[in-house]
Amino acid sequence: MYRIFKSLTVRCLLFLLILISGCTERQQQNELSVFAAISLKDALTEIGEAFAAENQVKVYYNFAASTTLQRQLEKGASGDVFISASPRQVVALETKGLLEAESRQNLLTNRLVLVSDEAAKISVETPTNLVVPEISRIAIGHPDIVPAGAYAKEALTHFGLWETLHPKLIFGTDVRATLAYVTAGNVDIAIVYKTDTTLTENINVLYQLPPEAYTPIVYPAVVMKNSLRKQYARRFITYLQSIESGEIFEKHGFTLLASK
Repeated sequence: MYRIFKSLTVRCLLFLLILISGCTERQQQNELSVFAAISLKDALTEIGEAFAAENQVKVYYNFAASTTLQRQLEKGASGDVFISASPRQVVALETKGLLEAESRQNLLTNRLVLVSDEAAKISVETPTNLVVPEISRIAIGHPDIVPAGAYAKEALTHFGLWETLHPKLIFGTDVRATLAYVTAGNVDIAIVYKTDTTLTENINVLYQLPPEAYTPIVYPAVVMKNSLRKQYARRFITYLQSIESGEIFEKHGFTLLASK
């Protein structure tokens, strides 16, 4: 009798484990993990809510500097979609065979601007004004990690100012942290994306760097090769190119690109 009871108990436990495993698997199929450049946070959060409602899927975001996300994915982090603020990180993942073939779509572009706190009495009519003693600290994203910082370095090099201004530079861990240096009063000026100026009314846009001074800013979106939800991932990228998503991106200051 004891053996029969024990056998039934084991079978019940196995059945419950299979049932739980199946439910968990189905639940995971209705989830989407998106790794995205932090400059996209506000726009994608809004778009994700609409996509989730239409597709009965939960969208989870991991926002950070693009190179930070690239390194996480290279180390095996589980992501379905990657949206970078630069093609460089996408190319690096592609080289290592981590991307779904033919999934790349170029979504957006952006611009670089110089900003200061609204209370600061600073005027910049040309980048060469940055060398004046009154401007002692300038924040940019770390060029080796943050695409906005890499673009800023290109622009400063274009104007022959990189070496001259290097002692003044304070490096942010991402573009939002770079902007925070200004709003906290820790630097005089920051070089950030134009879209980040929509986040606060407490800054002044002093100067928009000319597009010929740096590589065009492009945001590519890709599907990760190891994604278990490729159908949702492709559908999400397609949704990012819809009219509804385009209106949200434009509201947040981005410029839309045609795919590919």
